[in-house]
Amino acid sequence: MKERMKELVDLLNRYAREYYSQDNPSVSDKEYDELYRELEELEAKYPDAVLPNSPTHRVGDLVLDGFEKYRHEYPLFSLQDAFSRDELMAFDKRIKTEFPKAQYLAELKIDGLSISLTYREGKLAVGATRGDGTIGENITENLKRIKDIPLTLPHQETLTVRGEAYLPKASFEAINAERRENGEPEFANPRNAAAGTLRQLDTRIVARRNLATFIYQEAGSTEIETQEAILKYFEELGFSVNSRHLVSDSMDSIWQFIEEIAQERQHLAYDIDGVVIKVNHLSMQDELGFTVKAPRWAIAYKFPAEEKEAEILSVDWTVGRTGVVTPTANLTPVQLAGTTVSRATLHNVDYIAEKDIRIGDTVIVYKAGDIIPAVLHVVASKRAKQESMPIPKECPSCHSILTHFEDEVALRCVNPRCPAQLKEKLIHFASRNAMNIAGMGPSIVDKLFRAELVHDVADIYQLSAEKLMQLEGVKEKSAKKLYEAIQASKQNSAEKLLFGLGIRHVGSKASRLLLEKFDSIPKLAAADFYDIAAIDGLGAVIAQSLKTYFATKGAQKLLLEIEQLGLNVTYLGKKAAADALLSGMTVVLTGKLEQMTRQQAKEKLQNLGANVAGSVSKKTSLVVAGADAGSKLDKAKSLGITIQDETWLESL
Repeated sequence: MKERMKELVDLLNRYAREYYSQDNPSVSDKEYDELYRELEELEAKYPDAVLPNSPTHRVGDLVLDGFEKYRHEYPLFSLQDAFSRDELMAFDKRIKTEFPKAQYLAELKIDGLSISLTYREGKLAVGATRGDGTIGENITENLKRIKDIPLTLPHQETLTVRGEAYLPKASFEAINAERRENGEPEFANPRNAAAGTLRQLDTRIVARRNLATFIYQEAGSTEIETQEAILKYFEELGFSVNSRHLVSDSMDSIWQFIEEIAQERQHLAYDIDGVVIKVNHLSMQDELGFTVKAPRWAIAYKFPAEEKEAEILSVDWTVGRTGVVTPTANLTPVQLAGTTVSRATLHNVDYIAEKDIRIGDTVIVYKAGDIIPAVLHVVASKRAKQESMPIPKECPSCHSILTHFEDEVALRCVNPRCPAQLKEKLIHFASRNAMNIAGMGPSIVDKLFRAELVHDVADIYQLSAEKLMQLEGVKEKSAKKLYEAIQASKQNSAEKLLFGLGIRHVGSKASRLLLEKFDSIPKLAAADFYDIAAIDGLGAVIAQSLKTYFATKGAQKLLLEIEQLGLNVTYLGKKAAADALLSGMTVVLTGKLEQMTRQQAKEKLQNLGANVAGSVSKKTSLVVAGADAGSKLDKAKSLGITIQDETWLESL
């Protein structure tokens, strides 16, 4: 069994590197998921045999208190920049004066965040940001969530490597699409997104965003002779290495390589902003040494930014699944980064106001992160007498009055019956953490919409098995099972229903706290703003969102229909009394539990009045530690916090 577990770990780590950093997956998502589930099951049966480099270690929901400063053993230097061929020729002349036979290695300059990884006896010990080159931040737990960073090396090696953490273009597009839907400011480019991700205190966010790395340098002394050999060695150790590089003793050849890369860059799966040229032989690097700020043996050629002028012909306003209304400019077509651009995002109404963008303006257009066409600013000298941009007051889909919340940069349609939002809302409504309607995934929801059998969540409960059998590919047995799942969901406790409605800012935890307080959804809908805001852990933002939602006629009609259709609107969970055993205490769970799942333990603690937190701090009242508890337990001991075990929790 240990052999199979090792085989699965090796396979899954290789498949992850192929998918996330090489953009060349060799297996389907389905095959990967099946192998991953097999590994999870084996690890659950044989916890003592879990390998330290198992990919299952990358999904822990650790919430960090902050980042500690980290002093680099080997300083990280900046590179001298070049912006022309003449500057590269001057660099070549200086090097060849000392070493006439010098070779260069040219590699892509990844537009990400510099990182340093230190391994001790083959295990990842510290991962840190560059910082000022001498002192960075210890972000080890976040870097462990990047799937192509080895947690262990094949040999018991102690070494420090340098590289770049970056966000693939596909991941960048997905993150910004989600942020647009949530009314959040978009990341300007993949580098900003990568930097923002690695400074997240919630490691779940890091794991979800699918960062990747390229490793390119070893710090300290090494017996390897060339930079090219180091890259090959890194591949053998399991690091992701960028294969697109060139070794040559001719700067003319290097320049040809740069021109080729400039043509290819928009087709790459990641962002680059230039090419780095290094002296290939490490002995020559040692002799050339460093200036105060940069190595004398390397230089970075930076690509010029591409911007074009275009005229705004009109603006389209579209509604996303969460009601965010996004403006898109229709432009006179321009060639930009190798493609014809005729549309560009204007981000949101606040951006339009800040830049004073108007229809008819001549504007500078660029590709944000070389991906998404965006308007940078207006060419003021070419403005005629255009009037200010007309901002819609009604939803372009359902014509409800739009809302511009104080804490958001976007306009939002809060009508729960808005057609543009309904399909995605139904998928969320049926999901596991909401109403948990087994079998009603995106495919079934899409078929229901195309068959015009549903228009809002209430319609789900008017479906019969006969109607479900009308859907393409749905047979009698599966129709009956889906119908039964729909009917069973009527009996859910009301916090599931509240979460399923998809109200802005109201997540699953907030839904439970709200229903614990107000007993039922009708009572919550009638509650006073200040009574909602006063609930510990919620506040004014959630209170305002609820009052705005329940004030709409669409929401009022929907809730009436839901009750008439027999859905439970009352909280059925246990309430923690004010004098409950753990009332007012903050409890942290750590380690593996044997008698109950982590979720069951969390619910038990909450029912006893505790606030369950993800990290240990001075505010922690006690820690419940299972088997193989790690850093949280160590920190609790250092702070003198009370520690209990699972048997104690069971006894409560």
